[in-house]
Amino acid sequence: MALKRWDVFCRVIDNYGDVGVTWRLARQLAAEHARAVRLWVDDLESLERLCPGIDPRLDTQRAHGVEVRLWNDAAGSAQPADVVIEAFACELPAAYCASMAGHAAAGRAPVWVNLEYLSAEEWVSGCHGMPSVHPALGLTKHFYFPGFSAETGGLLRERGLFEARDAYQANPAAQAAFWQRIGVPPKARNEWRVSLFSYARAPVKDLLTGLSAHPHPVRLIVPKGPSTALVADWFDMAAEPGAHGSLGNVSASIVPFVEQPDYDRLLWGCDLNFVRGEDSFVRAQWAGRPLVWQIYPQSGQVHEAKLGEFLRRYCHGLHEPRRQSVGRFMALWNGVSPGSALDPLGLGEPGDWSFEEVWRGFAANQSALRLHAEEWAWKLGEARDLAAQLVEFSGKVARNGLN
Repeated sequence: MALKRWDVFCRVIDNYGDVGVTWRLARQLAAEHARAVRLWVDDLESLERLCPGIDPRLDTQRAHGVEVRLWNDAAGSAQPADVVIEAFACELPAAYCASMAGHAAAGRAPVWVNLEYLSAEEWVSGCHGMPSVHPALGLTKHFYFPGFSAETGGLLRERGLFEARDAYQANPAAQAAFWQRIGVPPKARNEWRVSLFSYARAPVKDLLTGLSAHPHPVRLIVPKGPSTALVADWFDMAAEPGAHGSLGNVSASIVPFVEQPDYDRLLWGCDLNFVRGEDSFVRAQWAGRPLVWQIYPQSGQVHEAKLGEFLRRYCHGLHEPRRQSVGRFMALWNGVSPGSALDPLGLGEPGDWSFEEVWRGFAANQSALRLHAEEWAWKLGEARDLAAQLVEFSGKVARNGLN
């Protein structure tokens, strides 16, 4: 069964995490799997930041082989696709679900998949692919979990990504041309480049203090967002793309939001990447460079367990004190509280460490952590990518009549 027509539904909650993942998935399904994809998004302005060709005033348009539709009341009257992706439990329109039930009654049931948030937690493997029958409509929805183990749906990764990354990182001229294009000055001798993409609660000023003690010149590259004002205030500069500031051996450049392929180049060209949410988090791992992840906060501190499980996987094989330097710094960056889910990592109580002390240890281990990041990326890359697995999974569901 071909299952050529796909609908992907996305409600924007985390600005660029949700729409970033679904936009990347939609593009890959169209480009690599010849699927006819409609991406339904309730906030086209957020998508425009990632794809400047999008016009937020248009309800229907095409970009990169994908039909982009504004998720409004008209979405309920659309004819269901062969495969329906409900991203991050966004709840499909009731009328659309009723139409899916009508198709099922006629023997043409769509494959309905709930694409879940990425998590490194062990329970994810047991829940991946599990079905759930709608109590009123009788439709079956399958829960699909991205993840880091072979028992999950994997991670988004385009064909040839590693080859493109390696070629770029080995080409100083291409890097220089990219930095010039987004308004970043040429790289100084022995300069350490750090990208910063974070939520407003991140301890940015503590980081700037730590960077000030670095023995070599540092250039902080900040896409416009919640961190921009804090950085601009520190350097007494404008909080807009194109602004530059310097204080001691630390300089900062505020850059505009760029399309996803350019954001990859930004990550590939930096020595350390601070990322947030889900999409930038995955891309930083593919970059093969040390990273610091700021996880999206959840009520009841649920996110701390997710952070702890990722650190357990990511730090496996690292020798002390490198493992502690990564764990402690990421804990501080996320404001992890004492008695948290990170305690089993043996990090000790956060109250026992100062930001300055932890940063110093983390920064001192960057050479070893770079090698670790490269090995981690190659290890993750041994698994099949999420889009390919999702296509295979949907076909299996349809062939076996599990929908």
